[in-house]
Amino acid sequence: MKRKLTEDERALFTKHVAEARLVTITAPKSKRHSAVREGNSGLDGNTAEKLKRGKIPPGARIDLHGMTEAGAHDALLAFLNRAQKRGLRLVLVVTGIGNPGRAEDAEWMRVSHGVLKTMVPRWLKEKKFAALIVGSGPAHRRHGGDGALYVYLRKAQ
Repeated sequence: MKRKLTEDERALFTKHVAEARLVTITAPKSKRHSAVREGNSGLDGNTAEKLKRGKIPPGARIDLHGMTEAGAHDALLAFLNRAQKRGLRLVLVVTGIGNPGRAEDAEWMRVSHGVLKTMVPRWLKEKKFAALIVGSGPAHRRHGGDGALYVYLRKAQ
């Protein structure tokens, strides 16, 4: 005989299904990271190709591991402002790859990647971030791969 779900169980299920929908709407990896590869992010083709191959070393890096979403947002904005004022052009933002969940978690409770990995690319499109950057894209494996992003900064005014 089946038992009925409690209201708490139903609310938890609904919350996780909604989060899963957000994850499945995102573009596949090859499309999601194509901006730097194709040069559509404001970078010229030569620079985009060098970034893709990991040939340009980042001038600075910030590691957002362990930060709250709000704390990471503020820290990233301050970091990018400082880097631009120092005349840096390429910086590395380490978000981590996230935690897909424990093996004993129900499949519907798992999220494919972490909050910061999802949110940082969104933040970079915000007006206050976009004013600082030319483009962004996935880091080369030697600089963190899927757990990091290159951010190419505008020249300081």
